[in-house]
Amino acid sequence: MNRRLTPVAAALLAAFSAPLALAQGTPNSLPALSDTQPADAVLSEITVHDSAKKDGFAAMKSGIGGKQETLLRDIPQSLTVINRAVLESQAATSMVEALRNVPGITISAGEGGQIGDNINLRGFSARTDMFIDGFRDRGQYTRDTFFLEAVEVLKGPSSMLFGRGSTGGVINQVSKKPNLKASAEATASVGTDSYYRATVDVNHPLSETSAFSIEALAADAKSTRDVTRLQHVGIAPSLRFGIGSPTEVTLSALILRNDDLPDYGFPLLNSGPGTVSKPINAPRNRFYGFTDDQYRQDANIFNASIRHKFSADVTLTNRTQYAQSRTQASPTPLKAATMVGGTPTQATPLDLIASPFDTRDRVINDKSLFNQTDLVIKSQLGGMLNTVITGFELGRDTDHADNYAWSGLGSVNLGHPVVGPKPATAVRSASTATDTTGDTFALYLNDQIDLNQQWKLVGGVRWDRIKADYHALTYAGNVNTQLGRTDRMLSIRAGVIWQPSETQSYYLSYGTSFNPSSEAITLSTTTAGLKPEKNRSVEIGAKLDFLDGNLSFNSALFDVEKSNARTTDPLTAIVSLDGDIRVRGLELGVVGRITPAWQLMAGYTLLDGKIIASQDRTGAGTAASPYLYAQGKTLANTPRHSASLWSTYSFLDHWEAGGGLVYSADRTVNNFESAQIDGYTRIDATLAYKQKSYDIRLNLQNLTDRQYFETASAGRATPVKGRTAIVSVAYRF
Repeated sequence: MNRRLTPVAAALLAAFSAPLALAQGTPNSLPALSDTQPADAVLSEITVHDSAKKDGFAAMKSGIGGKQETLLRDIPQSLTVINRAVLESQAATSMVEALRNVPGITISAGEGGQIGDNINLRGFSARTDMFIDGFRDRGQYTRDTFFLEAVEVLKGPSSMLFGRGSTGGVINQVSKKPNLKASAEATASVGTDSYYRATVDVNHPLSETSAFSIEALAADAKSTRDVTRLQHVGIAPSLRFGIGSPTEVTLSALILRNDDLPDYGFPLLNSGPGTVSKPINAPRNRFYGFTDDQYRQDANIFNASIRHKFSADVTLTNRTQYAQSRTQASPTPLKAATMVGGTPTQATPLDLIASPFDTRDRVINDKSLFNQTDLVIKSQLGGMLNTVITGFELGRDTDHADNYAWSGLGSVNLGHPVVGPKPATAVRSASTATDTTGDTFALYLNDQIDLNQQWKLVGGVRWDRIKADYHALTYAGNVNTQLGRTDRMLSIRAGVIWQPSETQSYYLSYGTSFNPSSEAITLSTTTAGLKPEKNRSVEIGAKLDFLDGNLSFNSALFDVEKSNARTTDPLTAIVSLDGDIRVRGLELGVVGRITPAWQLMAGYTLLDGKIIASQDRTGAGTAASPYLYAQGKTLANTPRHSASLWSTYSFLDHWEAGGGLVYSADRTVNNFESAQIDGYTRIDATLAYKQKSYDIRLNLQNLTDRQYFETASAGRATPVKGRTAIVSVAYRF
């Protein structure tokens, strides 16, 4: 650790020592599980905590990656689970809203042609590290939570489990599964600014071993931001056969249709030479764009799995996913601002500044077909429990993109924008068409050895072969570009876990990942010849349980390094693997029940992200505007401090009140420290009245009507919604 992290070490020592004292049962401490308590009693308590209390915030197990359910204390990495109870109490309906519960995650504006959910995890992009039930979810669309049981966030490089990517970690969406208990619930929500949303969730047993479920969604909403709106419709049916039998088959689908009017926010301006660019000071509701801008996103995902238990110790699972998405995007963000007779700054009146319209017009068709086969074998070897998980993955990704250019769009006066459709002078023309195919084949082996009741070893290795073929047609000049690349990579995972009691688990882990040039199923002439970037992570942490397992605490110190990051020579424009990026940090979290009526979920993350080596630079290279170098600067989208808190309290038998906050420090939005968005603290609240057959809930989002920016890039930032009130009625029948 460098000197900047010295206070972190002190904080970690305090964080570890206090919970350790509590877990060991020192005088006047919170009650803890006894070390002499029978194992079956402990497991019984965990079952009640995780399953029986459906409104509980804490999860004790995770099936991250879809391999097998594992106790969180047996996973030697930081892992946050946002379950259904948290989502419903917050009225969190999108992936972005769900991930506000995870400090260390930031939202970028999706430059470079990427739209939909653009997530940064521990400072590294996770746009291609989104998964559904262990399968990569590559589509560029806005994800909804209506069909989800939970959202799992695994931190740190994890290519051994997930293949390419996962530099900062992965985000796995856990869909609801049919079960043998009949249930039906319909929810209707109405809110300020024409917010309307309805969902249906039905589970119906078909026999003693089979069941059917279906979740459906319809949403139409505007916001405190002018013009913008969203319209979403979705359905997620699922069939499950052989429940509780040796052979179980599950068939499921997700069909989602989004029709949104995109919001590209405000441009960034500086306050003069040598200053940092920030968003313009415009009214928060102001919209810069056209009323016929659009995001139309179709997602169709189909899954089939069969799991057979040969015995209690041997299980074979084969799963297949076919996913197809189509994104038609035609937003008009703004180019660099201009003014007559000079360069605009933050002090310039907005009515003297104009910004030409830019274009991001494209139609993207993504398809993927993947199959995963996993074999789990448990055995006793020399008095030690050995759990081996091995398997292979085979799949193909295809991407076709048609890109268009516009002329005659004109510009907008930032002080007096005229809201309307694109002008009659605007002309659309085809620009480029690209086709990419990526083939993946991977083999993996992971082994957990329980040496005794206190010590466990985890180790794994995965071999990937990724072959990509790329073709681009540039219509101007009829230029054809053909590129291809094949990469073969080994990824490893190792960890040691010490569990001196049922309430304590300490671990040390090491993991690697890789980022090939074709990671996003595309190639370019500047990167097609490069080997994959390599990443490694070292993490030490603790996971402790208090109050008879009802309250869980976790803490971790981590060091993630991309040792051969891509960097561009400013003179020759040649891209090489000479960069070095490092993120060090601390993470703390607590989730569960303090009393039967009072529960909370809270977390804090400190990130120290640095660009150790890079040739990247920007600027005119003159005395008035010197070059800015990336080397030595703070990594973009890594706020030094971030935190979240959500807590609810039940009272008078049927009432529940709660609230929380989300905090982020200032963050730079490029790698040159020349553009920044300010930090913020957002406060939310809820009040609910609960009965056996229905619930009525009020959610107040952004309670203090704070104006801040959450989504940002190097050139623009989008204000969040102002104060919003949502009333929801859930009826069970």
